[in-house]
Amino acid sequence: MNTDCIEKKVALHASLQRVWRAVSDSSEFGSWFGMKFEAPFVAGTVIRGVIVPTTVDPVVAETQKPYTGKPVELLIEKMEPERLFSFRWHPYAVDGEVDSAEPTTLVAFTLEESPDGVLLTVTESGFDSIPLERRAAAFAANEGGWEAQMKLIAGYLANAS
Repeated sequence: MNTDCIEKKVALHASLQRVWRAVSDSSEFGSWFGMKFEAPFVAGTVIRGVIVPTTVDPVVAETQKPYTGKPVELLIEKMEPERLFSFRWHPYAVDGEVDSAEPTTLVAFTLEESPDGVLLTVTESGFDSIPLERRAAAFAANEGGWEAQMKLIAGYLANAS
């Protein structure tokens, strides 16, 4: 089992342009993911926001409610239109006093056209650099989180124009 990297894939029945907008526009990303950002995503910048309940699934939104208002910070690494969007963050950031000083992981959204739309692959790597006492919890939380997020983006795109 790979303990450094999480990879999830989802087939999305939408155009490449539409999927790109859903992952690269901070407002749209926040809507399905469950975050509200103060500015657009721009490569090479740090963007701050807060956790808010997703607009896509009321059950998931309910699980996010206890974290509403918790700050989030992303370092936007790459934005290669309709191909790759990546950022760094602190995984499983449950204790700002501890995890803000820890290494970040790299999250990459890779888009590939497919016969029925777009294959979206999300990869989060760098868990082996997280301190041992938090590594397993961070990995497990994010693995389950990405599983849920793949369903959220599919639902978002199915219901969005």
